[in-house]
Amino acid sequence: MTAALAPEVLIGELLRTADLLLAGHLDTTPAACHRGASLVLRTALEIAIDRKLEPVLPEPFRINMRAKLLCLRHYAAPRTARRATAVWSHVCLGCHYHGYEIGPTPAQVRIWRCEVDALVSQLVS
Repeated sequence: MTAALAPEVLIGELLRTADLLLAGHLDTTPAACHRGASLVLRTALEIAIDRKLEPVLPEPFRINMRAKLLCLRHYAAPRTARRATAVWSHVCLGCHYHGYEIGPTPAQVRIWRCEVDALVSQLVS
């Protein structure tokens, strides 16, 4: 039996995983690295948003992320809420595979990594 990780520890592990993927230290294709990094960044951001809303929402895990982002406008600084919404939208697009689209570039994912890191520090304090 393993103990659940604290949200801050889990977020840190997810950000380190994104770094490993972006650095090419995991055995995957380049496209999988970028999509995988996008996915772990999205997950880290979602955990930080859940953590911020946990005291005010009775059951935050029963509503979808779009609704949580709307709620975030009332419980975080307006600029932080707008940035969280924008970054979440971008990393969501980076996670999904469409045969007719080019996946996210390494530069895009690195920018998202920096944005998620900044947002996490603002949301989880």
